[in-house]
Amino acid sequence: MKSWPNLALALINVAAGRAPADMVITNGQWVNVHSGEIIPGTDVAIASQRFAYVGPDAKPMIGKNTKVIDAAGRYLVPGLCDGHMHVESGMVTVTEFARAVIPHGTTSMFVDPHEIANVLGVAGVRLMHDEAAGLPINVFMQMPSCVPSAPGLENAGATITPEDVADAMTWPNIIGLGEMMNFPGVINGDPKMLAEIAATQKAGKTVGGHYASPDLGHSFHAYAAGGPADDHEGTNVNDCIARVRQGMRAMLRLGSAWYDVAAQVKAVTERGIDSRNIILCTDDSHSGTLVYEGHMNRVVRHAIAEGLNPMTAIQMATLNTAQHFGLERELGSITPGRRADLILSSDLTALPIELVIAHGQAMAENGKLIMELQKFEYPKTAKNTVHVGRTLSAKDFEIAAPKGANKVEARVIGVIENQAPTKALQRPLDVKSGLVEMDRGSDVCQIAVVERHRGLGTVVNAFVSGFGYNVDCAVASTVAHDSHHIIVVGTNHKDMAQAANTLSEIGGGVVVVSNGKELARIELVIAGLMSDEPAEIVAAKAEKMVAAMKACGCNLNNAFMQHSLLALVVIPELRISDMGLIDVRTFEKVGLFLQSSR
Repeated sequence: MKSWPNLALALINVAAGRAPADMVITNGQWVNVHSGEIIPGTDVAIASQRFAYVGPDAKPMIGKNTKVIDAAGRYLVPGLCDGHMHVESGMVTVTEFARAVIPHGTTSMFVDPHEIANVLGVAGVRLMHDEAAGLPINVFMQMPSCVPSAPGLENAGATITPEDVADAMTWPNIIGLGEMMNFPGVINGDPKMLAEIAATQKAGKTVGGHYASPDLGHSFHAYAAGGPADDHEGTNVNDCIARVRQGMRAMLRLGSAWYDVAAQVKAVTERGIDSRNIILCTDDSHSGTLVYEGHMNRVVRHAIAEGLNPMTAIQMATLNTAQHFGLERELGSITPGRRADLILSSDLTALPIELVIAHGQAMAENGKLIMELQKFEYPKTAKNTVHVGRTLSAKDFEIAAPKGANKVEARVIGVIENQAPTKALQRPLDVKSGLVEMDRGSDVCQIAVVERHRGLGTVVNAFVSGFGYNVDCAVASTVAHDSHHIIVVGTNHKDMAQAANTLSEIGGGVVVVSNGKELARIELVIAGLMSDEPAEIVAAKAEKMVAAMKACGCNLNNAFMQHSLLALVVIPELRISDMGLIDVRTFEKVGLFLQSSR
């Protein structure tokens, strides 16, 4: 797309009625996110993929080749922006993700590709960057900041350096630095983290934040002083207020499994905080959510249902986001010179997405894509990335008890439904024949991480609670944020071995096994993270996976998202990595057992 200065004369001539527009939308109600007004009787003229005129009576701009759309009194809403998200969480490519979300009104995305970075490094980021740049909507990339996310506590498949970050800031589609997850590093003045932040700020770009701690004392203030400009890890109203007060943007997320909007919008609806520095986002969205439920339209509707004025909610998903990334003059509103991204909707509360226009082209109508996107082909180097080095057996998942013990007190990872944090639990477990037993009756099963980048074949075992599995089963995945080894949760060692071996054979994905029978499978051949199939096919496979997990006794909302984050050693309280069990409150490796008895 040509820049506004290069098109200024053409836009002026259209607005003045001296030249015809490419498209004119008549008789709409203009949702003006700058003034907070809804202005009836508004026409919009589009030329060269940008808005040229917004106001009454655009008839002088209609030529013989101008496409005219009658809004028929419907609302003219700016295209929606997702201020923080990870494409890989949808298990599809950037192109397929765009295909899925455009019909829901998303026309701008700010993507942190740190999942593929942990597998393929800078080369993987560049692949997604180049794919995004070729799309007919706005997909901006952030350079991942923490690869690995917690040095010394996990082994990723690649490393990104400050020099890599500085170089990436020269790429045309890099908008800033991805979420700075190593918040202890920032707080303690880690030179690598500070160098990455400095390189981003010197380039005049935005530093993404990730402060996953409930401590709002000096540690939080030290993190803010380090330079991160936003944060999406808040879970309550005080988190939101604290971030805004420190000059950060509070990003409130509603993903497939993270429901952090309701508690935090009270900062506006009950505490009277100015909403200009609050942004809505999704963070992680499962492919089934994208295809069947929606994307940013779902977040906006939810925020409205939680008490936000519709105009405020729309601002949080449009103008506020654009301003945060320094793009107010490019997107986020229906005003002259901006990229011509808008939605027609007949109801601002229910927000049905009836027509989506992106870059001046009609892209989707009534939930259906009407302009096909060209497929992006990933090279062979992005595939066949699962290297376990050996065939696993049931014995690899056995947990030996301390010598002579017949009962142990074990550390257990506690899943919290609809939230990213976990609990550090303690549970008594029996010992039989020298091996620690799971306790299905108390919802304690096993979790394991299998190293898959270097072919070492190492297996780390621990315990987890909260999934509710009540039959012999195992769920294995190469989606295991952030280092993306194989993560297996199960109640039966044979099933765990079978599920992990299957992933090794197919090059990555998700597998659900019960009593030796495979119940569901999603092949993720690109870096073990993304499918090369259409989003609808992936969503259907994901639905089958969800049904299989339920058949095994799991009733958590979007349990796979919980499963995939259990190795994310930057979010408290207790996690597992390929190096052991990690207490994220202290960022230290801890033993599996607290005590044992004879």
